[in-house]
Amino acid sequence: MSKRIRKAVFPVAGLGTRFLPATKTVPKEMLPIIDKPLIQYAVDEAIQAGCDTLVFVTNRYKHSVADYFDKAYELEQKLERAGKKEQLELVRHVLPEGVRAIFVTQAEALGLGHAVLCAKPVIGDEPFAVLLPDDLIWNRGDGALKQMADAAEASGASVIAVQDVPHDKTASYGIVATDTFDGRQGRINGIVEKPEPDVAPSNLAVVGRYVLSPKIFELLESTTPGAGGEIQLTDAIATLLQQENVDAYRFEGVRFDCGTHLGLIEATIQYALDHEKLSAPAQEIMRRALAEIGKG
Repeated sequence: MSKRIRKAVFPVAGLGTRFLPATKTVPKEMLPIIDKPLIQYAVDEAIQAGCDTLVFVTNRYKHSVADYFDKAYELEQKLERAGKKEQLELVRHVLPEGVRAIFVTQAEALGLGHAVLCAKPVIGDEPFAVLLPDDLIWNRGDGALKQMADAAEASGASVIAVQDVPHDKTASYGIVATDTFDGRQGRINGIVEKPEPDVAPSNLAVVGRYVLSPKIFELLESTTPGAGGEIQLTDAIATLLQQENVDAYRFEGVRFDCGTHLGLIEATIQYALDHEKLSAPAQEIMRRALAEIGKG
C-alpha cells in the first residue's frame, strides 16, 4: 500500500449526548475552538496531508455540517456589500479550490466500523484516511495525518495513530502490542479493545487517526457485530494485521479529547495561548481568574 492517500472519511453521525443541551441543535463537531468548529480543524489536517476528497458520514438529522461546507450566498452578499473582505474570504475558503465534500448517510448508529463501511462506494479500491474530529491534535509543525501519510507511503503499511497513556487508563482505549519501535513507528502484532490494566499488552492507546488499506472494507463486511449490534473498527483492524502490515505511529503533537468537557476546555486554552492576537490577553484573563480563586 504505497499509494498516497487522497480521500479522508469523517464519521460525524454521533449524537454528542455528553454536551446536551448544546448538542440538541448543534452537532458536537460544530462546537468551536476559538473561531473554528472542531470539524474544520480535522478537515484542514486532512487537506494538509494531501486529501482532496472528504467523505462525511452523517445521519439524516444533522444538516449543520453540510450547511457549513456549502456556499452561504446571502451571507457572502452581505459581507461583500459591507466591504468586509477578510471575513468574506474566510467564509468563501472553508474548503480550498479543488477539494470536494461528499456526504453519506449512516441510516443506523451501528458503530465506527459501520460508519467507515458506509464510505466504501466513494473510497473504492485505494488507501484512505479516517479522522475522528473529537480528537483534536495540536502542534506547530506537520499535522498528525500528514506525518502518518508520509510514513504509510514510505512503508506500504496501514498506519494507526497511538499515544502513551497511564497504565491504569488502558480500559478506556484500544491498546496495541507492537514489535520494537523504530523512531516513532512500530509494527503492530495485536490490538485489544479496552483491556483492563492487568492484561493490557502495552500502554500505547489508539487515537482517532487512521491510514487504512481498502482491504478493511472486506473485513468490515464480515465482522461480527458486538455489543449493541455495533461493528467495531478495532475488530476489523485486528483481522487486517493478520493479512497485511499495520504500523503504530506515535505522532508529534498534543491530542485533546474534545468529546469530553475538560478536553474541550483544554483545547480552547491551548489554542488561545497559541493565537497571535489572543495569547497575551488570554494569559492575563487566566492570571486574574486564578488570583480570584486564590483569594477564596
